Amino acid sequence: MARCDDIEPEVVEQHTEEDMEKMGSRAPSARVSEVMSPDASEGPSSSQSSHRLLAYSDALISIIATVMILPVAHTPVETSEELRQSLQVLLSTKIAVYLMTFLIVSMAWAAHSRLFQVVIRIDDNLALFNLVCMMLITLLPYTFSLMAAFPENVLGILLFCGCVMVIGLVQTVIVLYAFSRPHLLHPQLQGSPDLSHYQHHILRVILRVPLMCLLASLAASVCFQLSYVLLAIVIFLPYMSRCLQWARSRVLGPVEESPEELLLYSFLPHEPLSKERLEAFSDGVYAIVATLLILDICEDNVPDSLLVSQRFNGSLVAALRSYGPEYLAYFGSFVTVGLLWFVHHSLFLHVTKVTRLMGLLNTFCLAFVGGLPLAYQLTHEFPRHSQNELEAIQISCVIIFFAGLFQLCIWVVALYNQHECLQPNVRFGGSEHLLMLAKLWLYPCVALGTFLLTCVLSQFSAPIFHLMELTVPLAFLLLRLLLNLLLGLVHLLLLQLRPSSSEGGSTSSYSAVDT
Repeated sequence: MARCDDIEPEVVEQHTEEDMEKMGSRAPSARVSEVMSPDASEGPSSSQSSHRLLAYSDALISIIATVMILPVAHTPVETSEELRQSLQVLLSTKIAVYLMTFLIVSMAWAAHSRLFQVVIRIDDNLALFNLVCMMLITLLPYTFSLMAAFPENVLGILLFCGCVMVIGLVQTVIVLYAFSRPHLLHPQLQGSPDLSHYQHHILRVILRVPLMCLLASLAASVCFQLSYVLLAIVIFLPYMSRCLQWARSRVLGPVEESPEELLLYSFLPHEPLSKERLEAFSDGVYAIVATLLILDICEDNVPDSLLVSQRFNGSLVAALRSYGPEYLAYFGSFVTVGLLWFVHHSLFLHVTKVTRLMGLLNTFCLAFVGGLPLAYQLTHEFPRHSQNELEAIQISCVIIFFAGLFQLCIWVVALYNQHECLQPNVRFGGSEHLLMLAKLWLYPCVALGTFLLTCVLSQFSAPIFHLMELTVPLAFLLLRLLLNLLLGLVHLLLLQLRPSSSEGGSTSSYSAVDT
C-alpha cells in the first residue's frame, strides 16, 4: 500500500509551486514537471488547489445532515394527547428515517471527500460540476421531509433515490473529466501508465450507492418496506464487502495483491477518511446543532407586543419571566452540546489514525448529537409535572446516553488497535489513560443515572434533568483534581507498604547471616 510519507513530499512541492505562482514566479519545480504529461504542462496555470472547495462542501454537507432533525423536532404534539401514542409514530417513522438519511448523507460526504483526494486540483468546470452536486445534496432534506411525513407513499422514496442517483452521475462526470486532464489528479496517479485501470475501479465504487438506490426505487412500487431495507444496506455496503473479503480469505487463503492494486486500494472512495477531515465534519455538526438551539429561542420565545400590553400590562420583564423554563432548557442543552464536543475533541486529540469502524461509530454519535434539538423541544413543550413531561425528559436522557456511548465505543475500538491508533500517553498504562476514560464514561453514566432517578422521583423529573445538565461542567472541572487526588492516595499507600516490606526483607537477610 502507498504510504502517506511517500506522498507528502510531492504534495508539499506542489503547494510550494502554487505559492511561487502567487508571488509571480513562473519557474515550475522539476518534480512536478516530471509527473505531468507534456500536453498538460499548461494545466496548473488555469487550475488551483481544491482545499477551499472541500472546505465549502464540508460545511454545506454538515449543515444538510444536521437540519434534517428539524422536521422531527417541529412535529406538533398535542398536550392533551398521550405522548406515548405520538411517539409510537414519531420513533417508528420520523426518527428512524432521520437516522437512516443522516447516515446516507454522511456516506455521500465521505465519498465526496475521498474523491477529491484523487482529484487534488480543480478548474472552473470542476468547480461548477461540484456546485451541481452540492445543489442536489441540498434537496435531500426536502425529500426526507416527504418520506417522514408520508412514510407509506412511494413518491418521497422515489425523489430521494432519484437525487442520490443523479448525484452519482455528477460524480461520474467529475471522474471522467478529471481523468481526461491528468494534471488535476494526484501526482502518483499522474505518473501511472494505466490511468483507465484506476478510473474504472473508482467509478465502480462511486456507482454502487446509485445502483442500490435504483433497486430501492424499483422495489418501492412493489413493497415500500423492502425499499427501506435496501437503503439501509447502502449504509453498510462497504462493511459487508469487507466482511465478504475476510470470509473469502479464510476459505481460500490470503490473496497476494500487486503493487498497483495496493496503490489503487489507498484511493478507493470507501476507505477510511483522514483524521483532519473527520474532525472538520464533526465540528461542523456540533456547531450547527448549537446554533439550531438559539434559533428555536428566537422563534418561540420572543413575545408579541399586543400580548405584552394586554396580559402583562406592558411589562416586558414580566413577559420574559414566563419563559424561564425555556431559557433554562436552552442553557442546559447548549452546555450538553458543548461538553459532548469537548469530549469528542479530547478523544480525537489523542487519535493518530481513524479506522473504518471508528468512522462509522462517529457517524452514529453525530446522528444522536443531531437529535439534541429534539430533546430541547420536548423538555419544555408540555405542562409541568405531567406524564408527557416525564416521558419527554426520559427521551432526552436516552439521546444524550447514546451520544456519549458511541464516543465511548470509538475509544474502545481505538484501544483495540492502540499501537496504530492512539498516542502512547492514553494507551493502557499511559499517564492520561484514566482521565480520558473518565471523561468518556461521564455522560453515559450521568444520563443513565438521571433516567433512573426520573423513574423513581417522577414529580421532580424536570429539576433533576436541568440540574444534571448544569452540574456536569463542574464534574469535568473536578475530574482531573479527583483523579490526581486518588492517584496521590494510592501512591502514598504504596510508599507506606514499601518500608515494611523492605524491613522484613532485611530482617530475614540478617537472620540468614546469623545462621
